[in-house]
Amino acid sequence: MARETMLSQPIRAVLFDLDGTLIDTLPDLHAAACAMLNDLGRPPLPLESIRAYVGRGIPNLIKRVLANSLHVAEDPNPPPPEAVASYRRHYAHENGRNAKVYPGVLEGLASLRAQGVPLGVVTNKADAFIQPLLEQTGLSGYFEVLVGGDRLPKVKPDPMPLVWACGRLGVSPTETLFVGDSINDALAARAAGCPVFLLPYGYNEDRDVHELDCDAIVESVRDAVKLIRTPETV
Repeated sequence: MARETMLSQPIRAVLFDLDGTLIDTLPDLHAAACAMLNDLGRPPLPLESIRAYVGRGIPNLIKRVLANSLHVAEDPNPPPPEAVASYRRHYAHENGRNAKVYPGVLEGLASLRAQGVPLGVVTNKADAFIQPLLEQTGLSGYFEVLVGGDRLPKVKPDPMPLVWACGRLGVSPTETLFVGDSINDALAARAAGCPVFLLPYGYNEDRDVHELDCDAIVESVRDAVKLIRTPETV
């Protein structure tokens, strides 16, 4: 059952996760991962396996794919350089080819922009792949700040990327809503002091978002907008 609660405080900015929140990128991620496995002489993995491995950036995705396990993400050792080079090469080719914007995203972004709310993307996806994906899917004109997984020393679930993005937008984390789909998003937002909404349709490492600490679970970005008050609507 969805949890929907109107936020009491006015929201001055909204930050979004990317993969699994704004855009379904799983087909492209799966194609790149299977092409990498082929380069390494390994058999492909099913689409649903890749779904569970997405969310902590390229190095952790590659380690999970190579081990075919969720439980290697905490391993501090980097993945093999040849695997990283192969994956990045294939993903640069696949990025956006079969990605789809989720229903309600365009309407929600347009509504926020019409209210003058600054928007940003905070993702663990590598910086080099963010803008091309947004351009491929028609979302490139909506955001004032883009933070990728190799921009800063730490990635979500650490709060650093969210705090940095808030600083770039000139807003306090407590007045900035973060919208995501995973435990990494929820933990990062809570640690940063941002209110957080979660979407149930994304990539959450095989976990149910209803188990997570958040301010609301919403069915779409369009529905998220209905639960916030902006300075224009207060």
